[in-house]
Amino acid sequence: MRKRQPLPTLWMMSDERMGDAFLPALARLPKGAGLIFRHYATPPAERRVLFEAARVLCRRRRISLILAGTPKQSMAWRADGAHGRGQSASTRPMIRTAPVHNAKECLRAQLAGADLLFLSPVCPTRSHPGARTVGRRGLAALAQSAKLPVIALGGMTPARFKSLKSPHIVGWAAIDGLLHAPKRTDG
Repeated sequence: MRKRQPLPTLWMMSDERMGDAFLPALARLPKGAGLIFRHYATPPAERRVLFEAARVLCRRRRISLILAGTPKQSMAWRADGAHGRGQSASTRPMIRTAPVHNAKECLRAQLAGADLLFLSPVCPTRSHPGARTVGRRGLAALAQSAKLPVIALGGMTPARFKSLKSPHIVGWAAIDGLLHAPKRTDG
């Protein structure tokens, strides 16, 4: 069994609104960051081609690459892990992440064996206009009760992450917020 590296604290989330514009943004992420490759609505063949382009860049930059899908699919695509709800166990070490929005989903993800929770939306966000946010206090309370490392997602920026005061929130993620951001040297 290979030793698992520390979990990234900075994550980019990709989706079809970005097309392939997230690929150049990967070069601006610091080494050791992570990418959750989503692109759920992209036709399967196109999704695989885009994933392979991302995989090459992620390997070059030492960025963890997580596929939104099952552990079985993630293994077949040679991803570092799987992102989704209700993940089943895997036959090889992999990072298992889960999207969560409330205490019930946090508990489900924990029971399903997730390693890392993406709690959202923390702040208003362009990807989910008008969605109810958990806010800073809600994020802190959910993170404390989660018993797993939590990544803050939804309208996050470096300044917003730095202003969070919970030891249970280990990092942050963004979709649009990292697409055009300048090169980062910290997580």
